[in-house]
Amino acid sequence: MALPTSAAPPRGRARPALLVLRLVATAHAVAIFAQPVFAGVFLSGDYDMLHAHAVGADVVYSLGLVQLAAALVLWALRGARWPSGVALLIVLGETAQYSAGMAGDLDLHIPLGVALVALTFGTLVAQWRPATEVIR
Repeated sequence: MALPTSAAPPRGRARPALLVLRLVATAHAVAIFAQPVFAGVFLSGDYDMLHAHAVGADVVYSLGLVQLAAALVLWALRGARWPSGVALLIVLGETAQYSAGMAGDLDLHIPLGVALVALTFGTLVAQWRPATEVIR
């Protein structure tokens, strides 16, 4: 029995776009996971790790923007739409996270960081599920 048209897997250029999105989301998740590690080592007394945390923030934010672009390309190629909305939410959160970190507002920076790590990893798992190829 054939799948209904709306549930058919993406064809043509959408499959490679989904693979690119998955790879970028994986790199983004690895980078964002390193951030609390850098912060923890800094807080334990290795003050050079603050620089690593700052550079990591630049990497995480850049990968977030690339993930958003990849998700938008996937959507434009008639692939899954939901990764675009989630990627936008992550980028907006990372913008606030970056600003809070630069301002030294740890009351916002720490819980927002926890939420962003959880959202990024949840998104990563969802994007690697086979159902992502058919969910629009």
